[in-house]
Amino acid sequence: MSATVLFRRGRVIDPRNGVDGVRDVLVQDGKVAQVSDAPLSAPAGAEVVDADGKWVLPGFIDLHVHLREPGEEGKETVLTGCRAAVAGGFTAVVAMPNTKVVNDSGLVTELVLSRARAANLCHVYPAGAITKGLKGEELAETGELISSGCVAITDDGRPVMNAALMRRALQYATQFGVPVMVHEEDLTLSAGGAMHEGPTSTRLGLRGIPASAEVAMVARDLVLLEETKGRLHIAHVSCEGSVRLIREAKRRGLFVTAEVTPHHLILDDRAVGDYDTHAKMAPPLRADRDVEALREAIVDGTIDAIATDHAPHGVLDKQVEFEKGINGIVGLETALGLTMELVHAGRLDAKRAVELLSHGPAKAFGLPGGHLAPGAPADITVVDPSEEWTVDAHRFYSRSRNTPFHGRKQKGRVVQTWVSGRKVYADGQVKESR
Repeated sequence: MSATVLFRRGRVIDPRNGVDGVRDVLVQDGKVAQVSDAPLSAPAGAEVVDADGKWVLPGFIDLHVHLREPGEEGKETVLTGCRAAVAGGFTAVVAMPNTKVVNDSGLVTELVLSRARAANLCHVYPAGAITKGLKGEELAETGELISSGCVAITDDGRPVMNAALMRRALQYATQFGVPVMVHEEDLTLSAGGAMHEGPTSTRLGLRGIPASAEVAMVARDLVLLEETKGRLHIAHVSCEGSVRLIREAKRRGLFVTAEVTPHHLILDDRAVGDYDTHAKMAPPLRADRDVEALREAIVDGTIDAIATDHAPHGVLDKQVEFEKGINGIVGLETALGLTMELVHAGRLDAKRAVELLSHGPAKAFGLPGGHLAPGAPADITVVDPSEEWTVDAHRFYSRSRNTPFHGRKQKGRVVQTWVSGRKVYADGQVKESR
C-alpha cells in the first residue's frame, strides 16, 4: 500500500462537484488531497497511475446487496460479497437484513460489521429490519439497530402490509434521521404469481403479477410519507405507474428517493423465454413500456440510484420448475457493463451514469463518499470505457453464478478499485490485505 497515489491525466467525472474533464488526482493518507487541471508532480515515493484514456470516478456505492451472512454462507459471505463488490467497482455496499438469523438486533449488526472489518476490502453498511424476524407484525428495536451501525431500516423483499405499522416505522425512523427502505408489493394482488402479468405469462401458462401490486403500495406509502414527514426509499422500482407517482411526490417536496436495478433497465419480461429461472426475480421483469419509463426516470432525476439487488443463490435454487425457482440474480460484477450499454446507446450520458452509481446513492442514505473533492475519502473507481469483454459467470468473485447475462458482450469495464487510498482491485485480481 502506498500512502500517496497520483492518478495522472484521466477523465475525472465528479457530478457532485461539476467536474468532467482531464485532471490529475492526488491522494494522500486515504483522502483526496488535490484535483488539478494542470499536471501535478508526483511526490517522492508516490504510486503513479497512468489514467490516460480511462475514467477516474468516485467509488460506486450499492444501496441494495445481499451478503447472506450469517446463515447462508454457501451462497455468499461478507468476504466473497466484498470481493465481488470491488471487482465491480463498488467501494461501499449496504447489506440487507434478510439473513438467517435476521438482522433485527444490534448483535447481528455487530457481527456483519466484524466480518466486514476482517474482509478489509470495501465499506459495508448494514441495514436493519423494520419488523422483528421480517414478519411484519412488530417493530424491531430501531434505536438499537441505528446505534449499532445500521444506516437504514427495511424488511427488504417483504412488504409491510400493515399500514399502521408502516406509519409507525416512518415516524420512529425520522427520529433517528434514517430512511425506511421498502419493497413495494401488495401480496393480495401478487399471490401465486411467478412473473409479470402480460402476453408472455399467458403464453407460458404462468400466473402473472400485475403492475398494480407494486403501484398500489407505492401510492399507500407516499400517502403515509406525506403525513409523517419521514424519509422513504423505494427499492427496485419496476413499473411505469410507480415512476409517475414518485415523480409527482418529488415535485410536491416529499422526502422520497428511489433506486432501479440494471436488470430492470436492460431486460423486459420476454427474457423469461422458455421458463428461464435466471430471469425470475422480485419485482419481476416488466413490459417494455415499463423499461422505457425507467430509462426516462434515470435521465430526468426521478430515480436517484442504480442498485444491484445482488441476490446470490445456489445452482439447485434455480434448476427447478419456474414457479418454484427462487427470485433473484447476482449483480455486483455486471452493473457497470450493463449501465454502459445505455451510455454507449446514447440513452444516458456518462456524467448522469456516474451520478447514479456514486453521488446519488451517497446522498439518498447520507453516506460518506460519492465525490472527489479535496478531503473526501479516497474511494475511487477507474474505468476503461472502451474495453470490450464477455460476462463469464464462472469467473465471478461472488460465490454464486445466478445471472441471465452469462455470455453477454459488454463495452466498458472496471480496471481498478481503490478504497481509502488502498488498491483493492487491479489487473483482474482482488488485492486482499487481512
